Amino acid sequence: MQFAACVVSVAPIRKSPAHESEMINQLLFGETMEVMEITTANWWRIKSLHDQYEGWVSSIQVKELDEKTALSAGNWLMNSTGIAEKIQTDSGDMFIPFGASLPGFNGKEGSIGTYKYQYQGNQASKKSDLVVDTTHVQDLIERWKEAPYLWGGRTMMGVDCSGLTQVIFKMLGIDLLRDASQQSSQGRFVDFLQQAQCGDLAFFDDASGQIYHVGILINSQEIVHASGKVRKDTIDSAGIVNKDTGQRTHQLRIIKRYF
Repeated sequence: MQFAACVVSVAPIRKSPAHESEMINQLLFGETMEVMEITTANWWRIKSLHDQYEGWVSSIQVKELDEKTALSAGNWLMNSTGIAEKIQTDSGDMFIPFGASLPGFNGKEGSIGTYKYQYQGNQASKKSDLVVDTTHVQDLIERWKEAPYLWGGRTMMGVDCSGLTQVIFKMLGIDLLRDASQQSSQGRFVDFLQQAQCGDLAFFDDASGQIYHVGILINSQEIVHASGKVRKDTIDSAGIVNKDTGQRTHQLRIIKRYF
């Protein structure tokens, strides 16, 4: 098997091997993948190791690395206090986003195959040292408020509903799958909204009963979710009510707990 890691700030993952193809996901710096197929046009079909999500990435934006480093890449995470932090590479400085992974990192520097980098920013956390509590959850959520909605996005410059939950939970040391419907298969059921705790995820379905949206509960009355932008709205047993318009926007299906 062949493995690689993202070596740009954020790499778009495409539905098909072309730059004009729909972006269905993003990989952050240092996130690793298994290479499933290589085309003559320098596009690789990949499967990300943290959530098994498949798509196409430009080979210019990744570097090959060994399996051991690929499988352990998520042991170190870049937990910035803002949108991005600076790393130093052989080709110059680069800014990487909140939640990036740091393969081969030793606390000061790391490597992705032959690609070397240094990082001495605000915080680099060992995944095993992360502590999950409501204060930490609220702090992480607060940093994302007002981020614009972007289909397939996973950064503060643009994020979709399940990208938001996935990256925030990554920084809690919890690996979520990529899509809302997939994330709803994880965790433990919470029977009633009144029993909800900060950090529980609420899932919403469409008219056909398909789960298509997810948000993070602050408490049993408030939810943060990516809908147009990352926003805080009210929630009741029927679903989300937009604070600005008073209109009901999403129909509640289930609530799940992950820690």
